[in-house]
Amino acid sequence: MSELRTERPAVEVAPPPRPGATVWVRDRLREPFVQLFASQLLTGGVAFVANILMVRALAPAHRGEVALMLQVVYLATQFLLLGTERSFVAGYHEIAPGAAVRAYAKLLIIPCTAGVVLAVGFEIVAPERFNPGLLVVGLIVLYTLVEAAGLATRAIAIAAGRVGDFLVSRVVEALLLLGLLVVLYLAGTTTPALWIIAYLVAGLVPTALYIVRWLRGPAPDGPGLPDRNRLVRKEGLALFPAAISNMAMLRSDRLALPALASTSALGLYAAVATMTELLAWPIRAYADSRLGRWRKAHQDGGLAARPILLAVALYCLVVAPIAAGGLYLLIVPVFGEDYAAARAVIVPLVAAAGLYAISRVTLGLLIAKGRGSLVSAAEITGFVVSFVAYLSLIPPFGILGAAYGSLIGYGSCLLFALVAHRLTGDRR
Repeated sequence: MSELRTERPAVEVAPPPRPGATVWVRDRLREPFVQLFASQLLTGGVAFVANILMVRALAPAHRGEVALMLQVVYLATQFLLLGTERSFVAGYHEIAPGAAVRAYAKLLIIPCTAGVVLAVGFEIVAPERFNPGLLVVGLIVLYTLVEAAGLATRAIAIAAGRVGDFLVSRVVEALLLLGLLVVLYLAGTTTPALWIIAYLVAGLVPTALYIVRWLRGPAPDGPGLPDRNRLVRKEGLALFPAAISNMAMLRSDRLALPALASTSALGLYAAVATMTELLAWPIRAYADSRLGRWRKAHQDGGLAARPILLAVALYCLVVAPIAAGGLYLLIVPVFGEDYAAARAVIVPLVAAAGLYAISRVTLGLLIAKGRGSLVSAAEITGFVVSFVAYLSLIPPFGILGAAYGSLIGYGSCLLFALVAHRLTGDRR
């Protein structure tokens, strides 16, 4: 029988296929900072379309009322959050979504209650000439609460590793907002309050849906993270001046130009500044998405900051010339010959955006090390220096003075942050 046995050829087991380009791209698209950047681009695109619809539908005075209410909401939202967005991400890394929602809700209860009480008091005691009326005050309060909850879900999504959910909620919000604004435009609606209601509804629906979804999700196995709200609140209060100063640093040039030069100068400047800001968006998203990891690495004694800063600097050195060249070639074909003079501010504004991008990562590393007061000091320094530069340079140089004022202010913020980072250790 043994002679009749035939040997079977050995079966060669092929090695598992190496991941192809499609898999690599899909994995990169799942990176939290890529999804955060996508949500920022989506928000910017929707704001651009919304502005066009409102300009065509509303008289300048009514468009100004909508813009003013939105600015009040965005500023009031920062007072409700009290700087906790980034401190929450750093303090609650890898927390379960439901637990994160409950933890952030505890942080918001007192500020939101105080905000509502203050709004009610303002409505009761404010003189008539300063009081826009119950409807407007009520809409501002409601939209501020919705906007605060929306920004809180961003921090929750980063901390819980659910940034994909946040991106989906932003897509839903964008589709809802665009749909409602198109309806208002086609209906010829000229009441500013109705346009604000569109923003309120579009923000409320996806935010509420995902909060409910996260709360109803399965509880994690084993012991959860300890309550760190006291630390988050403490670090948030230290970061609160940074949030306000950063907003002022980024927007004071738009306020100074019409006052010290002209509205036409602002139009030329904004056409370039709005585009150069995009250079820093992916870096800011990257820094926000890594806060929890950096905090953990710092606590474990392994936060290697130097490679991170070198990589970001390399990104800026590569992308900045490309962005400047592209803007220089496209600004007239896209915006028209009237905007040719705006070419003069492209180089300083691109350089300023690069410095701002590096400062976001440097400040993120300081947050990871629990140095919120130094972050606020850096942002305040940048705001003060930029504001003084605007006052000094805009009258003699116009839009070029505003551009170099931004470059000087952002550079001062970065320099302060780098010195603070070096003095606080982790020099690797």
